[in-house]
Amino acid sequence: MHHRAGPLRMRPQLLVPGRPDLPREVPDGVDAVVIGGGVAGISAAVVLAERGVRVTLLEAAGQLGGRLGAWPHRMPDGSEQIVEHGFHAFFRQYYTWRAILRRADPALRFLRPTGSYPVLSARWPEEDLTGLPATPPLSLLTLFARSPSLGWRDLVGANRTLGLELLGFDQGHPALGLEALSAGEFLNRLNLSERARSMLFEAFARSFFCNPTGMSAAELVAMFHFYFLGNPEGLAFDAPDTDYLTCIWNPLRAHLTRHGAEVMTGSPVNALVPGPDHRWRVELDARTLDTRHVLLALDPGGLRGLVDRSDEARAVAPRLAAQVGSLSVAEPYAVSRLWLDRDVSPERAVFSAVTGQDTLDSITCYHRLERGSRAWAARTGGAVLELHSYACTRPDARSATEHMLAELAQLWPETADATILHRSVRLEAEAPAFPPGSRVLRPTVSSDARGVRVAGDFVQLPYCSGLMERSAMSGVLAANDVLAEHGAGPEPVTGVPQRGLLAGLTRLTRKR
Repeated sequence: MHHRAGPLRMRPQLLVPGRPDLPREVPDGVDAVVIGGGVAGISAAVVLAERGVRVTLLEAAGQLGGRLGAWPHRMPDGSEQIVEHGFHAFFRQYYTWRAILRRADPALRFLRPTGSYPVLSARWPEEDLTGLPATPPLSLLTLFARSPSLGWRDLVGANRTLGLELLGFDQGHPALGLEALSAGEFLNRLNLSERARSMLFEAFARSFFCNPTGMSAAELVAMFHFYFLGNPEGLAFDAPDTDYLTCIWNPLRAHLTRHGAEVMTGSPVNALVPGPDHRWRVELDARTLDTRHVLLALDPGGLRGLVDRSDEARAVAPRLAAQVGSLSVAEPYAVSRLWLDRDVSPERAVFSAVTGQDTLDSITCYHRLERGSRAWAARTGGAVLELHSYACTRPDARSATEHMLAELAQLWPETADATILHRSVRLEAEAPAFPPGSRVLRPTVSSDARGVRVAGDFVQLPYCSGLMERSAMSGVLAANDVLAEHGAGPEPVTGVPQRGLLAGLTRLTRKR
C-alpha cells in the first residue's frame, strides 16, 4: 500500500503480522465446519481451506452471501435480473475484506468508484462528503471550512469534552462512560445545530441499521474513527460494477472448491452437540457431521436460535450461551428495487444518503452502477432505483415502499410521474443492534466451548472495524485461532490506526 508522505498522514497498521517461522499449513487430518455463508463465514473458510484444513461450509439459505447475498429474479417479460439485499459501500479501508475479495479477482477490477457522496434533505441543500483530505485533523477542519451545515456556532459551541472523545478514540482504552450513553443522547449533548446533527451525524449513525436512540455512543465514536477520523484512505468507497453473485459469490465458491472445501447451501443446522475427545456433532436434516472445529458465522437471530436448540452445547459453554442470549437484533430494514419507465435527472448521484425523512435513508441508481441494470435501462429507456430504509418502523414491505416513494418524490420531483413497471420489495430483520451497555456482553471470537469460535459483525474484536470489514476480520481471526491450535502461522491482518491523534490528551482529560 503506497501513500503520499506527510507529517500527519495516518497509515494502515499491521495488526496481526505473519509468522514465516511457523508452518503455513496445518498437519493432515484437521477439519472444521463453518456454519454461515456470509462475509464472516466465507472469510474464515477461505483462510482455513487454503491452509490445508478440510472445510465444510453450511449455509441455510439457497445462496451464499448473508446480507450481501444475491439471487436471480424473474421479470414480467421473462428476462432475468440479479437482485440483492441492498446496496453496500466497499470502503477502501476494508483491508481484510478486500484481501479475501482478491481471491475472486486479484486486481479487484470489478470495483469502481461511485463518484460523489451527497447527503440529501427536504429541508436543507445537499451536503457533499467527497473530496475531503484523508489526513486528520485536516479532514475535520476542511469539513468545517466547506460544509454548509457546519458554522462557527457549531465549532465554538460544541461540547469540548465530547468533541475530544471523537478526536481521541483509543481502542485499547475505551471511554467507559460512553458505553452507557446512547448515540442519540451523545449527539444531544454535543450541542451541534439541528442542521449539522441531521446532515452529518444522524445520517451516518443510521447507516449502521440502528436508530441512534438504540445505539451506544461508544459504538458511534468507534465508527466515526474507523470511517472518518482514523481512516487513511479518505471518505471514499467503491461498488461492484456487476451483481454480487457474478463478481463475488460464484468466484469465491469456486475458490473454496478448488481448495477441497465442501460448500452446502440450503443446509440449515438443527443443533450443535458436544461429542467425545473434544469433537462436535453438527446435526442437519439429512446427515450429521463430526468435526474438531466449529465456526459459528450466523446473524444474531440465527445464532441465538441455534444455541437455543442446542441444550448440551449450552450446558458445556455457559458463557457463550449467556453472550449469545444477550444479542439483540436491530429494527427491520426495507429494500425496494424499482424498475421505472423513465430515467431520473442526469445530475443524480449513483448513491445518495438521505436524512430527515421518516422512512427513506438512501437512494441508489443501479442503472448507472451495475451491468445487468444498465443493460435493462438501455433496452427500455427506464431506470432501476433502489430505496433503502435502515431502521424501518413500517409494518410491512409494501407500506415501507409507499412511504419511501412519497419521500423520494419530495427529493427528486421527476420521479413523481414515473410509472413503476416492476418492483421487488423486502422487509427483513437480521442486522445486529449495539445498544448501550452491550459491549462487554457480546461474544468474542473465542468461547468457553473448546473448538467453537464465533464470527460476525456483532462480535467484540480487539481491533476497531465496522460492517463488512468487521465481519471479514472476525472470520480471519477465528481462522487464525484454529491455525494457532495446530501450530500454523496466522493470516496477516491490516487495519486502520487504533488510536486517534488526540488519544493521549483524551486519556489525561478523563483522569482529571
